Amino acid sequence: MAIIERVEISMVDLKPKVRRTDAIQSFDSQETPILRITDRDGAVGTGYTYTIGQGGPAVMSLLKETLVPRLIGQEAEDIERIWRELLFSTHATAVGAITSLALASVDTALWDLRCRRAGLPLYRILGGSKNNIPVYTTEGGWLHIDSKDLVADALEAQAKGFAGSKVKIGRPHLSEDRERLSAVRDAVGPSYEIMVDANQSFTLAEATRRARMLETLDIAWFEEPMPADDVLEHARLAASTSVPIAVGESMYSLSQFKDYLVSGGASIVQVDVARIGGITPWMKVAHMAEAFNVPVCPHFLMELHASLVCAIPNAPWLEYIPQLDTITKTGLRIENGRAWPSDEPGLGIDWDWDAINATKVGALDFSTS
Repeated sequence: MAIIERVEISMVDLKPKVRRTDAIQSFDSQETPILRITDRDGAVGTGYTYTIGQGGPAVMSLLKETLVPRLIGQEAEDIERIWRELLFSTHATAVGAITSLALASVDTALWDLRCRRAGLPLYRILGGSKNNIPVYTTEGGWLHIDSKDLVADALEAQAKGFAGSKVKIGRPHLSEDRERLSAVRDAVGPSYEIMVDANQSFTLAEATRRARMLETLDIAWFEEPMPADDVLEHARLAASTSVPIAVGESMYSLSQFKDYLVSGGASIVQVDVARIGGITPWMKVAHMAEAFNVPVCPHFLMELHASLVCAIPNAPWLEYIPQLDTITKTGLRIENGRAWPSDEPGLGIDWDWDAINATKVGALDFSTS
């Protein structure tokens, strides 16, 4: 039995090492709640979640007032039951970002605990499809970056063995996006993949115009071209272009992904383990995508997603955007453009608790005592 006796929650505010801008926002912080579960035998599992910019205190409040008190005395191995009971305890606020993000911190901690008790790394306990994954970089493709620097970053990534780069689009005129992307394509050649991300900034008409331009540059995928809750518009766009349409980072339930897959609106699924509510629903989305013969290329959180994409057969890429460098002792292993999940038991994240304790913003402790 793995009876939960103690739950600790805290939050750190991580500052990106580079300026990050896209078509709808610019952000300079990642509020990152961290949750630790200790069972009756003294085993500890650690999970986390994140927000871009603001929202961390709201996640912490939901954990403190609603979710964490329900964990004490529960059997930690009943992960599916716990996830579902916590979801329905917040039924009035689900489906939604704050609820899903809070659930993810609990669910990832429970999976970490299960792996540690079993003595297995996450990618193996979930299926062990492969032990490495190709990486593409987003960190040098932000919207404010000029063409010369976009090219320099893509060439540097290519020299390191990376096989792709993502470039943010959504400049005021199509010609500006074309110029930036053409400069990168001319520099890296035809065999290097270029992904683009519009961050939900276009109407269907404008997305259709830009897609025609993207076809001429052999773009690997067109990410979040329109508001993510408009399934029908994405299905119409996907039917009109040869460029694969990628969506998923801004969806918060299994059913939302089902609607996209059934309608043909998603050529690539970008399910985010925090925004979907944890590993438990993430795996369901991944397997559902496999049934539709659709690849999974998750958004952000590379330190955790490295294990998840190596657990499943239908994941061709991992996105490179470092998040946890300042609060971990060892980073994700990347060699020759490929990432390798940790073989250590757990999520594979080597937390630096001295750094976390030195920078955390508030902390709460719940226990049976």
